[in-house]
Amino acid sequence: MTDRQGAALSGTGENLREIVLDLLLEWERGSTFSHVLIRDTLSKYDYMGGREKAFVKRLAEGTLERQIELDYILDGYASIPVKKMKPVIRWLLRMAVYQILYMDGVPDSAAVNEAVKLAEKRKFQNLKGFVNGILRNVAKHKNDIAYPDAGKEPSRFLSVRYSMPIRLVEMWLESYDYDIVRRMLDAFLQPRPVTVRLAGRLSGAEREKWQEDVEKTGVRIRPHSCMPQAFDLYGAEGAASLPGYEEGFFTVQDVSSMLAVEAAGIKSGDFVLDVCAAPGGKTLLAAEKVLPGGRVEARDVSEARIGQIKENLERMFLDNVSVKVYDASEPDLSAKGSADVVLADVPCSGLGVIGKKQDIKYRLAEADFTSLTGLQRAIVSQAAGYVKEGGVLLYSTCTINRQENEEMVDWICEHFPFAAEDIGPYLPKNLWGQAAENGFMQLLPGIHDCDGFFFARLKKTAE
Repeated sequence: MTDRQGAALSGTGENLREIVLDLLLEWERGSTFSHVLIRDTLSKYDYMGGREKAFVKRLAEGTLERQIELDYILDGYASIPVKKMKPVIRWLLRMAVYQILYMDGVPDSAAVNEAVKLAEKRKFQNLKGFVNGILRNVAKHKNDIAYPDAGKEPSRFLSVRYSMPIRLVEMWLESYDYDIVRRMLDAFLQPRPVTVRLAGRLSGAEREKWQEDVEKTGVRIRPHSCMPQAFDLYGAEGAASLPGYEEGFFTVQDVSSMLAVEAAGIKSGDFVLDVCAAPGGKTLLAAEKVLPGGRVEARDVSEARIGQIKENLERMFLDNVSVKVYDASEPDLSAKGSADVVLADVPCSGLGVIGKKQDIKYRLAEADFTSLTGLQRAIVSQAAGYVKEGGVLLYSTCTINRQENEEMVDWICEHFPFAAEDIGPYLPKNLWGQAAENGFMQLLPGIHDCDGFFFARLKKTAE
């Protein structure tokens, strides 16, 4: 957003800040995920122009994303802790500080004055001076904010500077060195492109034509370094409106998910069982890999989730996949020993995709890890029985947590006849290393060019 655009939005037309305030207050009540609230809000005010919608989206997302840092800064200038403030005042201040620090197109004076006006409009006339004083102080000292000392308090520094709950920072610092964690946290705050995978049936000429057509819409395309059929799209608001979507030329899928399927070593003629398949990215890629002669069965727990898979299969013209509603934690004797490959992308804490789903870092309770581990074990206990002798169980999550990942692999190999197998031959050379030789891969944002993701290739031995 340019300076001129920011100024134009600072105090005219629809009260954009009040729209964001109401959205954030609703989010705090905990009833709906932020991306759903933002989507519904923009739909409600569909008559607004593109700049206004962009302002609302950025201010809402940014205020939520940087909440821990914003509270730290406010606590340094306010006479009472942020957590003890009235919700309206708390969110007004957070929004204004975010504009002051991170929205160069909005003059500091506009951020301050509009917050004061909104406090008065919301019947907090007696707090106008309080709001005004804090925000003017923040604006005055915004270039010399005293963050925690990284040398003395590394966990606290990373938590505040990158707005990540300290318990997650401390957990990661137990597994990785400081610089890796810092790079990972920074990556969570960076905008990510939309990543798509082109259908394997496309010819070279069709791929080139697709790229030309997409670039004509103003979207910038970058081939991904890890996967030849993967492309990062910059400036794409939504994949469904792009050329080639309806024709099934591509599907949205992160490279981490593609690499997991590659590690499974699926080949022509295989039968693949995907037990937690929605939204279907792995199913679609597996369906291409088993051709000719192979087939895939995709399962998930509800009709709604299965519906997503069916839509994508029809659009991508793949007819070698059967779809079934089934709870992966329940046994299915009819599937025992039937699959060459079982894909078990289990429900998880989702820590690897915090950059796309910021609610995760604020709403994940300590108890959730234990309950998730129990569910993961229940699913794996059934999935293990579906693999043929000599077949492969591909265990995966979209999280960064040893309890759900490496420790789960150890548990599987201890309780079932599986052994971790080197996945190096199935991956690009730039990902080879000791972890791949050990049969698993932990992908980290900021270190690898993708989401945070874990997968392990486990081969079934004799019972």
